[in-house]
Amino acid sequence: MAQKPVRKIVFPVAGLGTRFLPATKAIPKEMLPIVDRPVIHYAVDEAREAGIEEFIFVTGRGKSAIEDHFDRAYELEAVLQERDKQKILKELYDGLPPPGQTAFTRQQEPLGLGHAIWCARHLVGDEPFAVSLPDMLVDAAPSCLKQMVDAYEQVGGNIIAVENVPREEVHRYGIIDPGAERDGVTEIRGLVEKPAPEDAPSTLFVVGRYILQPEIFDMLERQRPGAGNEIQLTDAMAALLERQSFYGIQTDARIFDCGDKLGFLHATLAMAMKREDLAPGLTEIIRDIVND
Repeated sequence: MAQKPVRKIVFPVAGLGTRFLPATKAIPKEMLPIVDRPVIHYAVDEAREAGIEEFIFVTGRGKSAIEDHFDRAYELEAVLQERDKQKILKELYDGLPPPGQTAFTRQQEPLGLGHAIWCARHLVGDEPFAVSLPDMLVDAAPSCLKQMVDAYEQVGGNIIAVENVPREEVHRYGIIDPGAERDGVTEIRGLVEKPAPEDAPSTLFVVGRYILQPEIFDMLERQRPGAGNEIQLTDAMAALLERQSFYGIQTDARIFDCGDKLGFLHATLAMAMKREDLAPGLTEIIRDIVND
């Protein structure tokens, strides 16, 4: 029987963003801009490039700006139309998923990433789905999720994007125990959440992009709290790994941890330097700062 395609994606966006206070006191961390687009917008564009059709946001209190961002803004559009700002209008329209393809549900308690994904179970239903953690801005061509979908169509199962990290930093991430590698796809034999450097089975960390089978919801339903006393997605995947195949792929991407202040600044500079309208002036500004 042919495997079902990946049509849906879950964005867990209920976190408080405490590392960016006071900026995130009234603004969701996912709405902080990288140049002139919110962090969450990059993740949605990545998913659209991969052919994703339905976008599910797991939010919390104070996150209504995310929903507003992916909606029409008729007053703003009217002003731009009156002023003949056609280029900006096109950018606004092009950035929106088609009508009826976004859904929002709430994680009412801060019980961890695994719990946030479990909150989307009824919206996902009985089909494979993608998960994207917007804090991790992944710059790749084709997009990271597009490469993952292509791999999924070849091997099926569950797909996780992975990259190498210095061993002294493995305690910050979920780490895979890699098996055989073929054509850029690595078999995953095990997963561990935030191991001590001396205990880590590898230095390949989970980037924050997943394609998962719906059986993960059964694992999450029964999952007990793990690291940080939270329901960990990594633990549920480790349990599902006993029944289903998991594969890791490296995408040769540039990865920016936008949940970290330095990572956020790095992403801002990197994305600006890709822009022809900004790169020359920004280069001069950086030169001036370095030489000051």
